[in-house]
Amino acid sequence: MSAEAPKHTWDKINSWEVELQLLKAIIAKTELVETNKWGGVIYTLQGKNVLGIGGFKNYFTIWFFNGVFLKDEKKVLVNAQEGITKALRQWRFTDREAVIETDVLKYIEEAIANEKAGKSFKPQKRETVISGFFQNQLDSDAALAAAFQTLAPYKQREWIEYIETAK
Repeated sequence: MSAEAPKHTWDKINSWEVELQLLKAIIAKTELVETNKWGGVIYTLQGKNVLGIGGFKNYFTIWFFNGVFLKDEKKVLVNAQEGITKALRQWRFTDREAVIETDVLKYIEEAIANEKAGKSFKPQKRETVISGFFQNQLDSDAALAAAFQTLAPYKQREWIEYIETAK
């Protein structure tokens, strides 16, 4: 039995190690602090998430948590989940030669400047809207109403959505 190479959490398929080390070396030239969150390499400034790196099946990437505020003069940033992701933007690379240090540093420095300027995307809080049917049930059953109120707002929304979409 052959021993497999150790898997890195920040390299999902363990094939971009050299490329990710290149990105790490570039980022090390900045004031960002490397940390590990959610099983990945994240870089912060004064405790705020600025960017992260990772390897995937067909590409390795650097993502900017508030990338929506970047000028993107090279037109390289993509929204990984259009319609879902609001502020995060990715810069995807398919080979090491595509990583041009001066360009990457320019984007990183702009992201740092944006963070220092307080530019960040604040998600809107969604208000829970209860249908007439469910409100009638809550009004007529005190135990149900009390149990529902113990749920966190996101769980309340999940239950309301579940009830409203039932056939």
